[in-house]
Amino acid sequence: MSSPPKNVAIIGAGPAGLMAAEVLAQGGAEVTVYDAMPSVGRKFLMAGRGGLNLTHSEPLPQFLARYREAMPHLKAAIEAFPPSGLRDWSEALGQETFVGSSGRVFPKAFKASPLLRAWLRRLDSMGVKLALRHRWTGWDEQGPLRFQAPDGLHAVKAGATVLALGGASWPRLGSDGAWVETLAAKGVQISPLRPANSGFTVAWSDIFRDRFEGQPLKGVALSFGAHTVRGEAIITRAGIEGGAIYALSADLREAIIRSGRVTLYVAPRPDLDLKALIAKVSVPKGKQSLSNFLRKAVGLSPVAIGLLQEAAKASGASLASLSQPDLASLINAVPIELTGVAPIARAISTAGGIPFSELDGDFMLRRLPGVFVAGEMLDWEAPTGGYLLQASFATGAAAGRGALKWLRT
Repeated sequence: MSSPPKNVAIIGAGPAGLMAAEVLAQGGAEVTVYDAMPSVGRKFLMAGRGGLNLTHSEPLPQFLARYREAMPHLKAAIEAFPPSGLRDWSEALGQETFVGSSGRVFPKAFKASPLLRAWLRRLDSMGVKLALRHRWTGWDEQGPLRFQAPDGLHAVKAGATVLALGGASWPRLGSDGAWVETLAAKGVQISPLRPANSGFTVAWSDIFRDRFEGQPLKGVALSFGAHTVRGEAIITRAGIEGGAIYALSADLREAIIRSGRVTLYVAPRPDLDLKALIAKVSVPKGKQSLSNFLRKAVGLSPVAIGLLQEAAKASGASLASLSQPDLASLINAVPIELTGVAPIARAISTAGGIPFSELDGDFMLRRLPGVFVAGEMLDWEAPTGGYLLQASFATGAAAGRGALKWLRT
């Protein structure tokens, strides 16, 4: 016989926390979700502003490999709540999904707000309570959780606690990493939080920065070490960011931590090999300016030509002084020196956090019995493309199942 359900405090009202709440409420627990912000799911809503990428449709073995070294630790949770399960869950909330041309999965409404509203209605019907503007500050001497609320300090005694406080990216939306010190004081080992899916700094010239800030590099290939990805990047005032950059960001970040700076190579025309490029730049340009010639003969955009000029200048040469083979070689692989990682507050997600060695198989902290952890607080990272949300939902469900198991022992 199971013991009667006890109350559970979930701290953090993002996807991981709300999914834990749903699993627990379905299991008969009395659930209250606490959050420091005045409304729930703020980062979730921001993520869906340009189209909510829920998950990805690729085969599960490929999907799981995107989590790199964290894959063995996330595998069971994602297999228990896989991409197909997330799509079924969304559709049960009245939000049908579709697969985009890249294999990414979106709700047909495209935005996060209709899905979140339907989800909150379901949670309310299950008896889940929300306590907003409640900032968790740890535990008091007797053991209850402490919250700072508008009307003062609250002490809450819970049969189980699920922490789903996020990492430290976009802190204005709620995930500010303040939990690190609180858990470290309890002896929990925590890997330093680092930016993931982030941009990088570049020492652009004033001329290039003023002219091309905000301009996209479309259909380019970016190469670093053994890795090459195709996609889009954006020139920023301080450097470069965008989807193709994010796909390489883990390797770039670690290399910068080791060496201080690294060189990224950009191929503005990745569909043309070196031989084809030499043939194109060897055509007589007549009275055209070099920029016009490169635009017409090679199909380079103004921002790509600007990158060539930046690279030539950095090498102490001018673009016009290069031989045709050297010019073609430069177009084939334009070097950009990355001087640092953009601040974590601007990153899409966070690497680092609580290592899986600190958890048991039910996502419970070994040093704090009855306290479970989910989402970006854990030490894993993944590229954009639906992998971030999928693991947040899946670990939230796993922590919810773990908390139910704890309550019934």
